[in-house]
Amino acid sequence: MSDARFAPGAVRLAGLAARLLGWRPAEFWAATPAELACVLAPPAADGSPLSRSDLNRMMERENDRPG
Repeated sequence: MSDARFAPGAVRLAGLAARLLGWRPAEFWAATPAELACVLAPPAADGSPLSRSDLNRMMERENDRPG
């Protein structure tokens, strides 16, 4: 992909993230493509919310606190 096509797409995604997610530009640029896809993915097929145990597992796995 050329730089000429990447930049406009990135600007559009940053704008969508700002409107839909309340992310500031730094939060958008710090997110990985997988994180962005995850938060923009449709909800679970059964409509159930994320369980507390799933959230705890994700927090443990993605712990980025020092020490």
